[in-house]
Amino acid sequence: MNAHDVEYIELYASDREQTTDHFVTSWGFRETAHAATDTMESVVLRQGNVQLVVTSGPVTRDFLAAHGDGIADIAFACADPAAAAESARAAGARACPPGDPGGPAVHGFGDVRHTLLQRDAGSPPGLPCGRGWTPAGPAPEGADSRDPAPELRRLDHIAVCLEAGSLHDVARFYQEAFGHQQVSTEYVEVGGQAMDSIATRSPSGGITFTFLEPDTAKQPGQINEFLARNGGAGVQHLAFLLDEIVPSVLEFEARGVEFLRTPDTYYDALAERIPGLGQEVADLRKTSVLADRDEWGHLLQLFARSPFEQRTLFFELIQRQGARGFGSANIRALYEAVQRSQQHSS
Repeated sequence: MNAHDVEYIELYASDREQTTDHFVTSWGFRETAHAATDTMESVVLRQGNVQLVVTSGPVTRDFLAAHGDGIADIAFACADPAAAAESARAAGARACPPGDPGGPAVHGFGDVRHTLLQRDAGSPPGLPCGRGWTPAGPAPEGADSRDPAPELRRLDHIAVCLEAGSLHDVARFYQEAFGHQQVSTEYVEVGGQAMDSIATRSPSGGITFTFLEPDTAKQPGQINEFLARNGGAGVQHLAFLLDEIVPSVLEFEARGVEFLRTPDTYYDALAERIPGLGQEVADLRKTSVLADRDEWGHLLQLFARSPFEQRTLFFELIQRQGARGFGSANIRALYEAVQRSQQHSS
């Protein structure tokens, strides 16, 4: 039970070069290393303390056919990968072929696996084990004359959509397999739709999941639509933590990131709902940033449009001003933001 951090997120892409270009050009990731085998081509991308691996090739064929572009591996950093794998298997995890040589791997939710790699807590992440990585050379001079993108400090949380009826079993699995703690539960009803959620977090705080399932007693909603488009359970979004969201949104928009827009009426009552925001409300209105609060403080967030054809995986920016958890207003804001995105796309 010693998985303490996310080592990397591996995304299977139908067009690796186009996906890589999106992360580099729009989000400011930098190419760190490349690898190629008979069955795959991969690139490691880094931004702040976030590490992504984008992979294409024959090894991705079945996953892409079932789910489209999406996250196939959430690798965990462990002090002792063998002990972590044994603990996971004792909790019912199925072993699967290792994602990288030297690291055991177990099935998580849906077709997403967890490769378990050795890294002591407090040490910086290195290149994923194996695959014969070749370090990327420096970018050509003048290749990108823009200022550096705002730093993504770390991965704040990973939101996962689950099949109805599996929420409590999956949350319990992560508690028993990896020692996670349940940090919140929420039931959110929006119109005739509703969903249930449980958030779990590793004792280190380095791994946080928000698990979501639809309420089948209500009308089908966006969680149902995700499950249909994704062919089952999977990662809905990655939330990136940063220091100052308002200027960061403006800079990311200048780099080509498209964010969801929030109706002006949302902000008319915001100062009254969260008095501590004061003059910030005008800046939030200008950038469409959403706000929430809990007993510890405020939280600011904004969701980007999915860059992928099937509109499943997308990304979130989040700034914490003392807030620790995920309140019902937060989840409702996500629910309604995705709904607006789908209406816009249709």
